[in-house]
Amino acid sequence: MKSFFVISTLFFMVAIQSQTHRFIYGLQYKMDSTETGYEKLNMILDISPKEVKFYGQNLLATDSLNKKFGTNNSHTDMSGLVVKRKINTFDNENFIAIKEGYYSFKTTDKISWVISDETKKVENYTLQKASAQFGGRNWTAWFCKDIPFNEGPYKFRGLPGLIFELSDSRKNFIFNLVKSQKLSGIYSTDNFVESNFGNKAIPINEKQKYKLITDFYNDPFAFERNNFNKANTNLKININGKEIHTVDELNTQTKNMQEVIRKYNNPIEIDKAVHYKP
Repeated sequence: MKSFFVISTLFFMVAIQSQTHRFIYGLQYKMDSTETGYEKLNMILDISPKEVKFYGQNLLATDSLNKKFGTNNSHTDMSGLVVKRKINTFDNENFIAIKEGYYSFKTTDKISWVISDETKKVENYTLQKASAQFGGRNWTAWFCKDIPFNEGPYKFRGLPGLIFELSDSRKNFIFNLVKSQKLSGIYSTDNFVESNFGNKAIPINEKQKYKLITDFYNDPFAFERNNFNKANTNLKININGKEIHTVDELNTQTKNMQEVIRKYNNPIEIDKAVHYKP
């Protein structure tokens, strides 16, 4: 945990019912479980009197810049970790981008923790160890009883104190609390959680989500392919900086994209991973 992380216990004991408490977690994660290196993001946990939200800091930064300068920029969080829930529940609304679409679906994600007697000191805080199985992975959390929130990153909650550190046994996902803030009032995320900078989330269920993902994998350039089929003359399409002139070239790009999708198929809930066919 970084040395600049400071929390005052008194900070949490006052005005809990009228504030948003923001916690910033550093996330290291592997898009490909066989790799040694990590992708790194900062993620935000907002706890308000009625709701809890978890999302990427880049979403907040884009929204803030839009409001400050009157711009209309967008950002898509591809971590797959954007969720919100009613306070004190395990009922999550998940938000996900698939191709150009933005969707939401609901899940109930009960987590049963086993709390250990093992403790450790991090700066001035005493952390206690807990473990759980969730999403097909084994997790270890270190939480602080002195911080009166039973919340943590993503869907991990239900411990008698705030989660400071969290990781799975294979170290594919590592969360560390690095900073806290107190906000006056409720911070609106309408522009970047409930919608994606103008595209309001379309409610679906998990079965529909699976179909959307597999349809995208089967033909990731379906729109471009449709344009080829409709064109009466030679058509040039740019994909990732490469000009595509023929259907054969498009098929090659499709196979390349499918290889990338299969390679980076390491979601946090591995038991819900899509099993792609080569």
